[in-house]
Amino acid sequence: MPLGDPERTPWHPVQLAQEYGVGPNVAQKAVERLIVEGLLEGRTGSGTYVAQPRERRRMVRSRHRERRGGSPFQADMYEIGRSGTGEAFSEARTPAPENIARRLGIEAGDPTVRTAYEFLADGKPAQLSTSWEPMAVTGGTPILLPEMGPLAGKGVVERMRSIGVAVETWVEIPRPARATQEQASLLGLNVGDLVLSIERTYYDDDGRAVETADIIVPDRSWEVAYEFAVDPPELA
Repeated sequence: MPLGDPERTPWHPVQLAQEYGVGPNVAQKAVERLIVEGLLEGRTGSGTYVAQPRERRRMVRSRHRERRGGSPFQADMYEIGRSGTGEAFSEARTPAPENIARRLGIEAGDPTVRTAYEFLADGKPAQLSTSWEPMAVTGGTPILLPEMGPLAGKGVVERMRSIGVAVETWVEIPRPARATQEQASLLGLNVGDLVLSIERTYYDDDGRAVETADIIVPDRSWEVAYEFAVDPPELA
């Protein structure tokens, strides 16, 4: 069967094992490998299908993106001619999980504002993000909830600046991962599909972490590129 054929594959791993004289486990792993490589896609309750080619767009992350103000995601989409939108849900006084507390430099259980984002590109799921901001930084200010108030949607840098906090650096740690059930449902993926997980943290000019986030980007739709400028030579 040609790979461009959208019809369901005419075999089951057990049949494949019999045809090629291998064990069922070997055949199952072969099918799973083809799904991981994007050649097949499994649909729950339906079967295995030849995957259709998908356009993969580039998402550029650089130090310059934070200077534009507003939502970095929306700015990224604008630069490639797409409409970037999103939905967000915030919960104040969320106790910081231990791993998040370490990233923020606070105690586990300290109150944070947790915000879950679903980002869309031209109305289609493109990215997920969950952020945590320590209430020790934003509590009692107009920017307590990131997507409400006078600076709703303006981005971490601009919001923090409004309360006298100067964000100086941000660090990202990208890691390959597999889509969980929840992530697959929200992004229109299959459970186990490749995603890029990015751990991002913003720091102020005193080195204090003021926000950290887990960002999930579907690998089959987006490639993430990091752009770095070269500093000009110093004049003698």
